[in-house]
Amino acid sequence: MHALDILGDPVRRRLIELLARGDRASGELTDVIRGEFGISQPAVSNHLRVLRDAGFAHSRAEGSRRIYSLAGERMAEAHAWLDTQLGFWTNRLDALDTELRRGFKEER
Repeated sequence: MHALDILGDPVRRRLIELLARGDRASGELTDVIRGEFGISQPAVSNHLRVLRDAGFAHSRAEGSRRIYSLAGERMAEAHAWLDTQLGFWTNRLDALDTELRRGFKEER
């Protein structure tokens, strides 16, 4: 699955944001997500599993707790795709800006 398919979900994006701040226990992540999105604990667990299975997160057991951490490898894939898109649009928007400025100067 493409990295952006995973990141397209707002719950998973929020989980990534939380994990970017540091390792978190699944219970802590669940509490935040349930409070913000109003979804059940099993739904949060499913989102965490998707992130883990897709390579965006790692988990480890610490006693009875499961600790999640961000795995940056897949973020690089999303970043690379965005870079190609930004390059395409930046060049075109710069050209549009130039043409618009030329048009404004000619009308004066």
